[in-house]
Amino acid sequence: MSAAAERRRARTAWLFLAPMLLALALVAAWPLARTTWLGFTDATLFAPGAQRFVGLANYRLLFADPDWWRAVANTLVFATVSVALETVLGLLVALLLDAKLRGRGVLRAAMLVPWAIPTVVSAQLWAWMLHDQHGVVNAMLVALGVIAEPRAWLAEPWAAMAWIVAVDVWKSTPFMALLSLAALQLVPRAVMEAARIDGLGPVGIFFRITLPLIRPALLVAILFRLLDALRVFDLMYVLAGSGPATASMSVHARQLLVDFGEVGEGSAAATALVLVVVACATLVAWLGRLRLGGAGR
Repeated sequence: MSAAAERRRARTAWLFLAPMLLALALVAAWPLARTTWLGFTDATLFAPGAQRFVGLANYRLLFADPDWWRAVANTLVFATVSVALETVLGLLVALLLDAKLRGRGVLRAAMLVPWAIPTVVSAQLWAWMLHDQHGVVNAMLVALGVIAEPRAWLAEPWAAMAWIVAVDVWKSTPFMALLSLAALQLVPRAVMEAARIDGLGPVGIFFRITLPLIRPALLVAILFRLLDALRVFDLMYVLAGSGPATASMSVHARQLLVDFGEVGEGSAAATALVLVVVACATLVAWLGRLRLGGAGR
């Protein structure tokens, strides 16, 4: 291809990308820049417009706040555990749906129901199910003899976090299963058949053939879910409120902004959240490229 043709293709590509870039600048870049700027001021909801530049004062307050570091730890634990469970369970479900089963089309459609329900709606449904007096979960556990009396699951920090992870796994596993199933559909059947003829069993085929071939798609799915899990808000807020024992970074930033009216410190927390998400995503992407590079060699 000539240099002139290559330049024309590049100009055409930028022309098609321009509307999307403009939309991103309006809905993402400007709010992010505004939030970053407010993080360096003493802006509050009680005196709108009367803001002064205070430098890094909000970040010093934020990093000295133990509730912020508790929120960081809660978010990292939630993201790590939930994404790990969703990846394993999603892959198992995808392997099941990839097999030749009767009615697997219906199973594939039914699998997407939890994922299709809005997060706020599913969180509220589970909050009702986990109610200490009228919830169906307590009724079932008491009937089965697992517990002697109903318990306020969402009032106990460790139990609330466990149920938050469980609800997220219930809701987001179909997403991981869908992406894993799409990757499995692209695995050449001839390669797997050749491995079977060579005497490789199902477990060996999975770990030596299937998993290396779907690893790039699986890493993309993990990255998407990690980005979503690190900015979790609605699930934790609906199920457990804004208490520091279970608050995520997003919940903590919202509490500073709305409940306390500290726009400057809340904006600093939101900016720090973005930095944590970018750092974690960069680390996962780097480890993924490193792993794929090692596999390629």
